[in-house]
Amino acid sequence: MQFHDLKLIDPLLRAVSAEGYNEPTPIQARAIPHILDGKDLIGCAQTGTGKTAAFALPILQRLLTETPGRARGATRVLVLSPTRELATQIGDSFAAYGRQTRLKHIVIFGGVGQQPQVEALRRGADILVATPGRLLDLMNQGIIRLNSIEIFVLDEADRMLDMGFIHDVRRIIKALPSQRQTLMFSATMPQDIQDLAAHILVNPVHVAVTPQATTVEKIEQSVFFVEKKDKRALLEHLLDDQAFRRVLVFTRTKHGANKLAQQLDRGNIRADAIHGNKSQSARERALANFKSGKIRVLVATDIAARGIDVEDVTHVINFDLPNEPESYVHRIGRTARAGAGGIAYSFCDIEERAYLRDIEKLIRLRVPVISEHPYASPLAAPVSRPENPAPARRQPAADGREAADKPRRRRSRSGGQPHNGYTPAAGRVNQQ
Repeated sequence: MQFHDLKLIDPLLRAVSAEGYNEPTPIQARAIPHILDGKDLIGCAQTGTGKTAAFALPILQRLLTETPGRARGATRVLVLSPTRELATQIGDSFAAYGRQTRLKHIVIFGGVGQQPQVEALRRGADILVATPGRLLDLMNQGIIRLNSIEIFVLDEADRMLDMGFIHDVRRIIKALPSQRQTLMFSATMPQDIQDLAAHILVNPVHVAVTPQATTVEKIEQSVFFVEKKDKRALLEHLLDDQAFRRVLVFTRTKHGANKLAQQLDRGNIRADAIHGNKSQSARERALANFKSGKIRVLVATDIAARGIDVEDVTHVINFDLPNEPESYVHRIGRTARAGAGGIAYSFCDIEERAYLRDIEKLIRLRVPVISEHPYASPLAAPVSRPENPAPARRQPAADGREAADKPRRRRSRSGGQPHNGYTPAAGRVNQQ
């Protein structure tokens, strides 16, 4: 299937082509026709599957081709995003795909002064992309009214729930017109999100491109059993291999992210941290340096990383295992963007055994153990491994096709043969 098969108009087709895309992703192919028809929709898909274009393209087309029933200059679309980074990326997508049009968009979020955003709102825009906190602030000040909204998008709904925004989201929804098109996207569908969907959508179409709460099939996953005190040394050992070109490392706390990034940087491994306590300018600078290759390692917490959409992340490393198994799914998905494969490693100390069991139960896979490495810990390794889950491995894609894009094959720093997975010190995978 090609984009022109989706009946997109020429300005959008030219913009898509200029971005280098010819074929729609599964979520785009399935969602765009329904959104063009004006139907409410629930899309179950991870970030990185092309879901932003899945709603941005048909929304732009509807704004261009349908006669607005609102006053000139009124905002017709509201996209609600959980994080500043994701809101910015959504705004960038509307700018890229709408470059052949005169449609305007505004992105508003907290952590920065509101006056430039207020001035932009007064100039008017067709599309408003916002985080819940700043949007409510401006609504309470009487600066924003939502009575002209025709299309409402709730993106990353499950993360809204995780971050405690669900009550803010409900307050915003009450201010929207009852007659509207509503689109909800979520990587998982916990009960609270199902209840919200039942309340705000009317006869929605359900589109899912992966089974709920499963890992991206093309990611090679492994776990290292290691004592907590040896985790940083193990990380530095792995990073000694230059095949780890662009690495996203997850910690459980903001303090841990800062400390680890500083330690790596002092060890001549270019690194920076990104988390909720960082200023907006510092977060944007760290992300820009990571994208450009100025820094090789970005250390992140779950909340800050949800909006990170960086191509060609070679490795995700769970320095700390998450205490919520769903977060593991979101984390490792950072290294499988737009159909590419990737590698995800997890460090597990003795206190994290239960977290690993919960993860394997959720993903219904047994994560292979890399048993031979310089910091292998018999204390951290569990006595027995789950018997029911199968070893983690590539599987056919959720739409029934074989996973087309194999993980990129990389050459080791010694210039030897291409390799996938762990190579330092001849480490090997033990799936027993």
